Amino acid sequence: MSFSDLGLNPKLLQAIEEVGYTTPTPIQEQAIPYVLMGRDVLGCAQTGTGKTASFTLPMIEMLSSGRARARMPRSLILTPTRELAAQISENFENYGKHSKLSKALLIGGSSFADQIKLLERGVDVLIATPGRLLDLFERGKIMLVDTKLLVIDEADRMLDMGFIPDVEKIVSLLPPLRQTLFFSATMAPEIKKLSDKFLSNPKEISVSKPASTAVTVEQKIIKINGDSKDKRDALRKLMRDEGDILSGILFCNRKKDVDILNKSLNVHGFSAAALHGDMAQSSRTETLELFRDGKVKLLVCSDVAARGLDIPAVSHVFNFDVPINAEDYVHRIGRTGRAGRAGKAFTLAMMEDYKSLRNVINMIGSDVPVESLEGFESWTDEEAEANKGRRRKRPARSDSAKPSGRERPARRPARAASSEKPAVEPEKAEIALVETTTTERPERKTSAAADRRTPAASRRRAKPSATIGEREPSSEPSNPTSSFGDHTPAFILREAKVA
Repeated sequence: MSFSDLGLNPKLLQAIEEVGYTTPTPIQEQAIPYVLMGRDVLGCAQTGTGKTASFTLPMIEMLSSGRARARMPRSLILTPTRELAAQISENFENYGKHSKLSKALLIGGSSFADQIKLLERGVDVLIATPGRLLDLFERGKIMLVDTKLLVIDEADRMLDMGFIPDVEKIVSLLPPLRQTLFFSATMAPEIKKLSDKFLSNPKEISVSKPASTAVTVEQKIIKINGDSKDKRDALRKLMRDEGDILSGILFCNRKKDVDILNKSLNVHGFSAAALHGDMAQSSRTETLELFRDGKVKLLVCSDVAARGLDIPAVSHVFNFDVPINAEDYVHRIGRTGRAGRAGKAFTLAMMEDYKSLRNVINMIGSDVPVESLEGFESWTDEEAEANKGRRRKRPARSDSAKPSGRERPARRPARAASSEKPAVEPEKAEIALVETTTTERPERKTSAAADRRTPAASRRRAKPSATIGEREPSSEPSNPTSSFGDHTPAFILREAKVA
């Protein structure tokens, strides 16, 4: 089957051909005809199978006739992350280049004024994250009474991120007679319950079993028995052994670990950049552009990049941390092996990750090859079961193993006459990188608190307390009350009369 068999207009077919696609994927082949019929659709397909085009193409076809009114969008697409919203916006630009459709992208971190200006002109397609959309609605800048087509993309991620109450509120603002398209990579019971609430007699389309991984991705698990430094060492050896990494994405569970791993890789000579939710939107966009253009080989990120990132050239995915939520594993490794290409996915697992790793394997329903890395100690499931519930103690460090004074993060020395920087070895730089995040800050905080003590306060503490019953105008009261500062009202100093 070709795209021309799906009932799309010639201008849209021309745009599809210019993008380079010739035949639709299974989810596109099954979903597009029902969307064009006006049916509600419940679509489930693994990541990287073309779910985005399965609703953008028929939307462009359906919205080609008609005109939007000011502040009243004709269609709405809800997404959980800014990156996914930007990805969908790019799809509309590519497929709708020959159609006169207007669109607006409502995401956090962007200018309110620019977004309001677009809404006042009227938009055919509104792509938004729930938080920014509700913000503009409460400001009276948008009305949803004319929105007849709703798309909820990555519904399972909406559930994980706690957006469902916001989504329910947004749906209550839409007209009851509308068409709703509900897409998800996994179909947990909670997602099915949500779809029953939002959809009316939907056509269910599932082109793969729930939570399945792409067959084009070669998966491996590397078990490391050690600490976080051992895991970083193992990751670097693994990447050097691979050798042919065109571009790779590394996933961490915490934003703090994203920054530490990114700095560690750059110290050891790797071309890496960080991406997580605490970064400004301009920085996130700039980092993604550098990665897409190949100026940065490795992208170290949190799960903010696990959805909607469509970069075909990604050859490797490294799970530096086993995902806490097992379903995130499917989305992470789905960043490689897209559109039929081959890819590799490695997961580094510590002994304390045994439970999360078991959940991942049980969810995908297939065994992933487990390998050991030369030069690093591995662990077995039996050892993990034996250590379950017991906190693993770190071995005591002998005096000879303690780092020398040169390796410890020292106080800042006085400025030297020479402006040249001494060369720092990668191992010492990494020790300083990790230890400065845990040791230097409290010292600075304590010293700063000591500097805030005023001489007057020191003199007050040095004065002897007055004798009971005596009062001097300049002396400090015997029972000072901190809430009144330096002045205590006279009625508090009166003697209590006991009957």
